[in-house]
Amino acid sequence: MERLTAAALRELFLFEKLDSEQLDWLAEHGHVETREAGTPVHVEGEPATCFFVLLEGTVALCRNIGGQRVEVSRSSQRGSYFGATQAYLELDQPTYQMTVESITATSMLQFDADEFGPMVRTWFPMAMHLLEGLFWGMRNAQATVGQHERLTALGALSAGLTHELNNPAAAAVRATAALRERVAGMRHKLALVAQGAIDPSVLPALVVLQEKAVEQVAKAPKLSPLEASDAEDEVADWLDDHDVSGGWDVAPVLVAAGLDVEWLEGALAKCPAAVTGSAVHWLRYTVETELLMNEIEDATTRVSTLVGAAKQYSQMDRTPFQVVDVHDLLDSTLIMFGGKLTDVRVVKDYDRALPHIPAYAGELNQVWTNMIDNALSAMGGSGTLTVRTFSEDRHLVVEIGDTGPGIPAEARSRIFEPFFTTKPVGEGTGLGLEISWRIVVNKHHGAIRVESVPGDTRFQVVLPLEATGR
Repeated sequence: MERLTAAALRELFLFEKLDSEQLDWLAEHGHVETREAGTPVHVEGEPATCFFVLLEGTVALCRNIGGQRVEVSRSSQRGSYFGATQAYLELDQPTYQMTVESITATSMLQFDADEFGPMVRTWFPMAMHLLEGLFWGMRNAQATVGQHERLTALGALSAGLTHELNNPAAAAVRATAALRERVAGMRHKLALVAQGAIDPSVLPALVVLQEKAVEQVAKAPKLSPLEASDAEDEVADWLDDHDVSGGWDVAPVLVAAGLDVEWLEGALAKCPAAVTGSAVHWLRYTVETELLMNEIEDATTRVSTLVGAAKQYSQMDRTPFQVVDVHDLLDSTLIMFGGKLTDVRVVKDYDRALPHIPAYAGELNQVWTNMIDNALSAMGGSGTLTVRTFSEDRHLVVEIGDTGPGIPAEARSRIFEPFFTTKPVGEGTGLGLEISWRIVVNKHHGAIRVESVPGDTRFQVVLPLEATGR
């Protein structure tokens, strides 16, 4: 095993200020390693076990960005160092922050990180305190800003959800109040029957008429405003011809339920002419009651759907790691954005044949949230948002596209860097995509790809169909 002498170590700029005792320790604990051209020295994400100092050759430092290996820098300077550069920190499971590859045949001085780190802390205690403060300060700042960004996004979504819930809830309240009035009117009609004001023998015919009207409500066709206006005029004229009071008030209700002149002629044929007016008003109360109950049902169903989407989005009462349908996650996220999608055309192109995948569902929802929010911001609140899913080489791909101005070429390689943002000052923290990258790449062993030209920007999240370890 080849070693360098203390004199040779002093020639390296990294060690030139050390004393003889320190150089002797380095000479005793370091040894020379060689690599052929094109072979890795160490790989990003693996345990950081060694500290390296370049002696000869050229190395490239690379990062995995968006599922692709991107060369960050290249060095052939004798004395350049890499590997376990944070060995001075007492981290539980440190990993290599980059991949280092030999471009040419190289030789390097290698130290065991478990030995090198404690010795550096012993030699330079004050410097270590300063470096530790800088490192942990930056990490805490990143965590705080990231948490703030998540809370800000959640607050915006919660405000939108509250607005979405308010509309159907208010509709249900209004419909309930109107329904109470109609039920009171029905009770009044029953009181007239009990008092003999309406011939009891006519009651069975009215009940049959009522059932037919309820059936017709469910079959009522959707009319255009012009068609509805013409139908109301026709029904109102028919009511006037049959001496039914308040025809102009009754006609819109009957038309909305699909009760046109033809239906009224057939249904009222079996009723005595003397009770036609009472029968029509009986029908009006019946139809209004049915329509109001439908409105209440629609409103409460909408509330239930929104609550269900909120639970799906937050993954309430569910295990963090589970087998999920990504389409359910995407739909729940889009529902949470309901208030921001008013002027946006949303296109869903789902491959429903895709299998469910094992994933951290709540964290994937955070990824969709970040990407959709960025897309909406890029489009200025209007445009086309496309959400697409498809399979590719035993992976599931979720593509989120927008018609915004695109990402400048010079910024594309940096969008996953912490604190880098293309938004104006105060509008972005630069952590949304960095958080998304960590969730997809580190936690799900997937990748994120970006394609962007003006008018067509696409983020593709590539997820494995099978669990690859957690």
